[in-house]
Amino acid sequence: MYEQYFGLNERPFDLTPNPRYLFLTDKHREALSHLEYGISGRKGITVLTGEAGTGKTTLVHTALAHQREENARTVYLSNPLLSRAEFFEFLAWGFGLDHAAELSKTRFLIEMTRTLSERKAAGVTSALVIDEAQCLAHELMEEIRLLANIETATEKLLPVVLVGQPELADRLNEPALRQLKQRVALRCVLPTLDAAETAAYIANRIAVAGGDGNRVFTAAAVEAIFDHSHGIPRTISVICDNALVGGFAADERPVDRHIVLEVCRDFDLRPTTRPAAAVPPPATITTAPTRSSSFF
Repeated sequence: MYEQYFGLNERPFDLTPNPRYLFLTDKHREALSHLEYGISGRKGITVLTGEAGTGKTTLVHTALAHQREENARTVYLSNPLLSRAEFFEFLAWGFGLDHAAELSKTRFLIEMTRTLSERKAAGVTSALVIDEAQCLAHELMEEIRLLANIETATEKLLPVVLVGQPELADRLNEPALRQLKQRVALRCVLPTLDAAETAAYIANRIAVAGGDGNRVFTAAAVEAIFDHSHGIPRTISVICDNALVGGFAADERPVDRHIVLEVCRDFDLRPTTRPAAAVPPPATITTAPTRSSSFF
């Protein structure tokens, strides 16, 4: 509804993982490299953690897209709230095992080991990626550890990627899961954006949508967005989208700080508490040399 008013070809802050909006800070690029290396290098278990909304799922989908291009077959589980039987049923379906594998764990392990060995011999990489892994039941954590043990004398046959919120790291520190933690070969934490990255994130999304960031938000508005979003990309997008609706309704272009603050009050988003001396200067919307982002 506001696209033409702000000179945009499309809405730049939709909460969808559009690959055209992929943006990688150094930390996000490092995390993506960990994911891709963990899968292609058959490194056992890889763990990626980060606060909700920092872009973990987007990175996972990007890594999986790259793996598909490199002849990999990956099973992606986005809802791990399953019973043990449902978990094995899902894996049997995902890896294309015989129907009998769904009915017996013994049959499942035989079929799974055979399938993984055949695919490796054919040059195909298999992997299991579990999102929202902090929600996994303890019994499934143990099953995942045992699945990650499927191997030859020289390498793992089923690399596993566990993606979750910081609570996943807490769970891995539980004494009962110490054996799983010992099998983690790669680990990376996805941080929130800083002030400069937030400005670049906003500017690049607007640029991909065909607009000019300096004509859409003032520097003061961008500073307020950073303060109230705490650098979480999904929250940044929510604030920006609603602020553009507000600016369109108020016939205000570019959107200034007061409209952003109204949106933040509506969503009960409070600013970061910082010492006065530590407050950075107002952010300037500049386009970073990296690509734009689909973090949401």
